[in-house]
Parts: sequence; C-alpha cells; structure tokens
Amino acid sequence: MSKREIVIIPGDGIGPEITAAVEKIIAASGADIEWIEHLAGLSALEQGLHVMPEETIEAIKEHKVALKGPCTTPIGKGFTSVNVQLRKILDLYAAVRPVRNLPGVTTRFSDVDIVIIRENTEGLYSGVENVVTPGVVMSMKVATEKACSRISHWAFEYARHRHRRKVTVFHKANIMKMTDGLFISKSKEASLEYSDIGYQEMIIDAGCMKLVQDPSQFDILLLENLYGDLISDLCAGLVGGLGVVPGANIGDREAVFEAVHGSAPDIAGKNVANPLALLMSGVMMLNHIADTEGREEFFECADRIKHSYDRALQEGDKTRDLGGTLSTTEFADALIKRIEAGN
Repeated sequence: MSKREIVIIPGDGIGPEITAAVEKIIAASGADIEWIEHLAGLSALEQGLHVMPEETIEAIKEHKVALKGPCTTPIGKGFTSVNVQLRKILDLYAAVRPVRNLPGVTTRFSDVDIVIIRENTEGLYSGVENVVTPGVVMSMKVATEKACSRISHWAFEYARHRHRRKVTVFHKANIMKMTDGLFISKSKEASLEYSDIGYQEMIIDAGCMKLVQDPSQFDILLLENLYGDLISDLCAGLVGGLGVVPGANIGDREAVFEAVHGSAPDIAGKNVANPLALLMSGVMMLNHIADTEGREEFFECADRIKHSYDRALQEGDKTRDLGGTLSTTEFADALIKRIEAGN
C-alpha cells in the first residue's frame, strides 16, 4: 500500500526533540508513513505565523490524522490554548486518555486500567466569560443536548469495540442540576441501547475518593469537559504521571493524537526529555488508522512498539524522570534495538 501521509506538529520546548525520537521509533516499526510537518504555538509565532496557522488546520483536514507535540499555553494572559483551538475548529469532541500501569514503573497501585473519555467542546471550557461589574467576573458553563448525547453514544461504542465492561459517569448534578443534569440524562439514555455494557453514575467528589482508594473498580470514566481534564491528570498520577500516558482528540472526520504533558522549556534542548507519552500517543494513532482505514499492518507496527517499551521499562532502560539514566535519544535507540531484534 502507499505511504500514509500524517501531519506532524513538533510543538514547543521539548516538543521537537521528543517528536524526532518518536518519528525514528515509528519508522523502525515498519509503519509506512510520510510526515507532513506543520507548526503551531510559540514555534509558529516565531516564524511570523498565527499561533494556530490556517495551513496547519487545512493540512489536518486534508490528511485526517495528526500527531502533535506539546505546545506552550500562557497562564492568565496571552493567546488561547492551541489544544482548545484545535478541538473547537475541528470539532474533536471526544478526548480519550487510556491510563494503565506499565511494567517497570512502580506506583502505589498495580492494577490500574482505566480509559477516561471527556467531552471536549463545551462546559466551562467554552470560555464564555464576562465582567458583570468592576471586581465581579462570571464564567458560563455550557451544555447542549447534541454534545451530551453524542459523547455518551461515542463512549458506549468505544466500550463495546474495545470489549470494556462498564461506563461510569462522574457528575455534580446534585448542585448543577441543569447542566450536569442534562449530561447524566443523555448518558443514561445512551446506556439503554447498550445492555451488554454496565452503567454507573457517581458524584464526582465521591468518585475522586474511590479512585484513590481502589482504581481497579473503574473501567471507563465518562465526564464533561472540566471534570475530564482534572480526572485524567489525577488518574495519570496513579500510574506514574503525565509522562507515561497518551492522549487523543477524536471527531467524526479528524483525529489529533498528542502528548498531554507540558512543553517543559526548562529542559528543552538538553536531550533528557521522556518521549514515551508522545510515543504511546503514536501507538494509539497507528491503531486508529488500522481500525478506521483497514490498514492491518499498522496494528502490527503498534504492537511492536508497545512490546519494545514494555520490555525496555521492565529491564530498566528508562529516562531520568522514571529513575533511569537514558537520554531522549538513548531511550529511542534502546527501543529501536528491541524492535529490530523482534523485541
């Protein structure tokens, strides 16, 4: 088959160096990919472009799939998050964050296998804010029947396709009776169409407590936008942090796979960053393409990469953030060696 053209957005800070490492590892897996590089974030601004260039958006629309490194977002001022802009412009309404224990990464829990599915387009992240009167500001939480319904059905379809057993919705409908009430109403409605998948509702504060007591009781967590952002990072902490979890933003037409950690400008250019989160996102991307386009060989490439990093971590070949000694490029080389040797 012909090469699969995929948009690559290196990002800012450590983005370009971890992106280069991931490209090498994916190439070693045998995936027949041609990377189409485009800019976003500070790297785009430095080239005199808009923070979210139109040509980047058009390239993703053309090629349908992108892999994105971390982009810097100013706190409290400056430009809007590149991630938020991408999700809104491309209507990438489903954020997917699989969280599982990795061999060789020791944490408090050893049986975590959770997928967080987050509605990606509305809620408080709609950014509808205004000054009511001097010294008083208001932020509006937006919930629509369309968005609540489609993410609920998407979550149950995902559960069935991935052979998962249960969907748990975290909410605060006891207080936010209209917005969160609509979310759980549509979730419950969707659950009736999937009798093979268990369904559970839980007030989010109680859910957080139960997560840190025993995460193994959860399978898929379905949340509105802000809750999903917070809970996905909490769950990442259960397995070692944001450096060991992948992320995807998926819509009906396009999908963007990304490392969910920051751009870490303090270590940029030092060849010490861990490329694992972006690599794991690349594995998700390969599986997505295989699933949606019938390119079965990409399943095999994804498996080769997954087995290589599982083996490497188990055998102590890790970057410094995980207690090892390897640099970014040394970690990439360790994985490539295993791939070429058949793991």
